[in-house]
Amino acid sequence: MKAYSQNTKVKQTKVNLLGLAVAAVMAGQASAVSADLGSDITDAFKNGKAYGDFRLRYETVDSETANKDKAEGLTLRSRLGYNTGEVQGVSATIEFEDSRVVAGIDDYNDTNGHNGSNEVIADPETTEMDQGYIQYKNDMVTTKLGRQVLTLDNHRFVGHVGWRQDRQTFDAGTIKLTPMKNLTAEYAYLMQRNRIFGEEKDLDSKDHLFNIGYKTPFGKATAYAYLLEEDNASEKSYDTYGLRFSGKTEINSDLKALYTAEYAQQDFSEEGKDDRDADYMNLEAGAEFKGVTATLGYEVLGSDDGAYGFSTPLATLHKFNGWADQFLGTPAQGLVDMSVSVSGKLAGVKLMAVYHEFEADEESNGVDDLGSEVDFLVAKKFSDNYSGGFKYAAYSAGDTKADTDKAWLWVSAKF
Repeated sequence: MKAYSQNTKVKQTKVNLLGLAVAAVMAGQASAVSADLGSDITDAFKNGKAYGDFRLRYETVDSETANKDKAEGLTLRSRLGYNTGEVQGVSATIEFEDSRVVAGIDDYNDTNGHNGSNEVIADPETTEMDQGYIQYKNDMVTTKLGRQVLTLDNHRFVGHVGWRQDRQTFDAGTIKLTPMKNLTAEYAYLMQRNRIFGEEKDLDSKDHLFNIGYKTPFGKATAYAYLLEEDNASEKSYDTYGLRFSGKTEINSDLKALYTAEYAQQDFSEEGKDDRDADYMNLEAGAEFKGVTATLGYEVLGSDDGAYGFSTPLATLHKFNGWADQFLGTPAQGLVDMSVSVSGKLAGVKLMAVYHEFEADEESNGVDDLGSEVDFLVAKKFSDNYSGGFKYAAYSAGDTKADTDKAWLWVSAKF
């Protein structure tokens, strides 16, 4: 996908798309406008719902990286929002998010110039509008215009990065169609990526996302095309096309089989550099037996001759390839992640253990062994409103990187 050469063209494109989205909402309402619309709007605000979500978390990072000190931080994420009621299918949401250091425990590199000699904890202090959008919804169509959370499938390509205190949202126009039972078609145009590092590191973009899904008795089949273009000093584009199938089948009353197969191909281009391409593959097989789930995974983020690794810049990256976050950017050699996980509940407490073995997809510059990792999770939901947990990740380095331990302890409340 070619970038526009003039800012006026970029701005005009965004205005046109916003205009189309607004027109779609207005058209859906034109036939239903009534004389007492003002009263309906008043009732919508009266019948709306306020909500809040708070998370207090302690995080520590201890690595053998040269010239980097151990990091620790205690932060509180506060999220307050309001959803209006509907007026002839139209509603609105406004939400604000704040992340603050608590008790002066901020010995960490927040990625924005604070304590650069420490290891990174990507939770900068920030206050911003997290969401602000207008929505129109009926039995077949849901469309949103404005700043919003957007996730697709399992977050591997598009997610909200909700693990960080400043989650990822998008300034976007989105539409979801359900033309028939079990069939969905989604399109989104992203004008800005509001990333996890605070407003100063948000990125302008011209991203087109297409996702079509169909539910079968055995699982969901998905076809997608994610055409990403960063609109910055060094313009980059990632065009990714893929197919995915994921589901589970009941063997008997106690046993279910789990399975996922996915393949994608990516073309990457950057101004002034050679174009690159790489493949993606993910295979998972598992079983759920009396509440205990065991899964084997084999994920490949391919490489182009050891010079470029398959990239997913909009993903909830912490969810994949180990909680120690050693592969938030795919190495040029690519990444093969072989994993095994076991999870279940004991006395109402969620328990999970994961093991990862990492290696390069294509060895280059003496890099082949990319290390291994062990992850543990203990979490408890005390009620509908309160929960807490502990998580630990231990990464052992291979031909590159450094041994790293990370730990988190948190409590959360919502209303």
